[in-house]
Order: sequence, then C-alpha cells, then structure tokens
Amino acid sequence: MSGVPTVSVIMAVYNGAALLPETLASLQAQTFGDWELVAVDDCSKDDSAALLGGWGDPRIRVIRSESNGGPVAARNRAFAEARGRHVAGLDQDDISLPERFAKQVAYLDANPDVSLVSCATDYLVDGKRLPGTWPRPLAPALIDWLMLVQNPIAWSSVMFRADAARRLDPFERPAMRYVEDFDLYQRLRPFGRLAQIDEVLMLYRCHAGGASQMFNATMRAHAELLLRERHAALLGDAAPDIAGLLVRHVMAREPVSDVETLNALFAGIGRLRAAFGAGRPCEDLAAVDREIAQLWWRICRASVRSGSLLLHRTLGSQPLPLGQAADLVASQMIGGMRAVKRGLTGR
Repeated sequence: MSGVPTVSVIMAVYNGAALLPETLASLQAQTFGDWELVAVDDCSKDDSAALLGGWGDPRIRVIRSESNGGPVAARNRAFAEARGRHVAGLDQDDISLPERFAKQVAYLDANPDVSLVSCATDYLVDGKRLPGTWPRPLAPALIDWLMLVQNPIAWSSVMFRADAARRLDPFERPAMRYVEDFDLYQRLRPFGRLAQIDEVLMLYRCHAGGASQMFNATMRAHAELLLRERHAALLGDAAPDIAGLLVRHVMAREPVSDVETLNALFAGIGRLRAAFGAGRPCEDLAAVDREIAQLWWRICRASVRSGSLLLHRTLGSQPLPLGQAADLVASQMIGGMRAVKRGLTGR
C-alpha cells in the first residue's frame, strides 16, 4: 500500500454512533484496501467522534468541526483534506459491499473519459435488503437524460476523479442544500461521462432519521432551481416550466390530480426529449424513449391507484401492453375504494 491512498472516502458525520459501526465494518471488508476515510464530525452530541477515533484503523482520519455547519460544509472540509486520486461518497449509515471499491477503481482506470462511476443500489430497511427503485441499467446517455428530470444516482454509490472535482469551486454548493449531490453530478459532467456499474455494490439505509426521507420545502425549492438551470442550459428561454411538476410527481412521487397536469408534464418532457435527442445515436434515444414510457405508466398507475385520477382519463392514445393495462384496471378499483373511504364519490 502506498503512502498516498488510491481512494479517499469522504463522510459527514452527525449523531451517527448507532449505525456507524456497521458502515465502518463495511469499509474494512473491502477487497480493495488502499483507501482512507476522511470523516468530519459536525459537532455530534453522541459518541460519534469517540467511536471513529477509537476504531483502531490507521486509515481513518477524524476531523472535528468547531461549529455545526451542516453536511455540505462537512463534506467540503473532508474533500479539502482528501489525498486520494479517486474520491468515494459514503454516508454514515450506508453499507459498501466488499467488491465496491475494487470494481469502481478498475472501471475508472479502464475508462479515462469517465469522470464519475456509480453502482446499482439496493435498500436496507429494518435490517432487510430490498430491491432499489433507481432506474437500471444506466448507460451514460441515459444518465444524461435522467439528469434533466430526476436524480438517478445515490450519493453513497459514487466514485469520481479527484482532479476533476478539484476544478469545482466550491466542491459542493451550500446554496443547493439537500440536492448538493445531484448538483455535484451536473457540475462534474463537463469533465467526463457519468457511468454506472450495473451490479449492486451498495446498500442504502432507509430510516425515519435520514435527511432524504424529509422531502421538505428547502429540498423541493433547491431541486426546482437546479432543474430550471439545466433546462435553461438546454433550451434557453424556450425551456418548459415543468421543474415544479418534475419535483412533485417524479422526484417526490406525488400522484397527479388531473389529466391537464399529466398532459402538461409530458408535453414539457417531450420538448426536453426533442432538444436532448439532437445528433444522438438512435440506440441511445431508444433507451430514453423506453424510460419516458415507463415513467408515464408509473405516474398514471400511482395516480389511478390513489384515486386522484380516473382510468379513462389517463389512457388517451397511449397503447399499453396487456399486463400494464390490466394493472391500471386493478389500480382503478383500488383507487375507487380509497375515494369512497374519503367520501369523494361525487367525482
């Protein structure tokens, strides 16, 4: 192992003592051992700092913040102290599976035109592993498309080139709090493609205390701002004003309340798709079109099932495979029962 590690893992830590041991153990279980962990304790009120400092692994470096500045400030401090040529994101409660670092380092070394590589991700809920809901497989062109409509990549799944990230000032933008990772991917894209290894190499822990479970007003506002920036970069003043709809119905997965909103959302997505597709290979666009079709179906299904949208209003001229059509019919029955329970049978 060299004096300067190949991989620097950066971690913001705040009151994470209950789950940190499992996360640290997952680092020590990596088959690729040439890493350091730069953990910034953001004035935790529990034993997080003592736990990190007493873990007994010389690859773990602990920095204590003088005041609580939040996760963006903590990760910026960690990145400033990182020594590796590659940087891996990891939250204090997520789990890296043993082959993660080995496969991501090998991918970056074999693909010099890639600035960031993620991996497929599953959920960890109450100790049980459940399939992730992030789109996959994700070729670079599909990642580029999805970055216009949602965040397709989990922070704890990414590894990126340190020299590319050092060209950013700041590393993460405090003005994009709660969507700082999504913003970072957008800002790294000019320095190389974004890619994904289609193998589950990370477990994303879901629990009530996780920041990502609190899709609050600040997160929504910053996500809208970020998407509007991206749409304006693509289409200028002609960009459709659908950032709010994307945040509500794609990112936060809220049901659509009426067919007019559904049509406005997908008309805007169509305009983005037309601009995005200019000059791209047909095979790349075929994957994009499949994803748009699946998104339409998922939103219709959720809206019909919630009782907020009637089945016959969703179909229009959209042809559906038999299985999906049957599923929408079943969803209509469920939605009807929910409407009755809410006393909304007059719709």
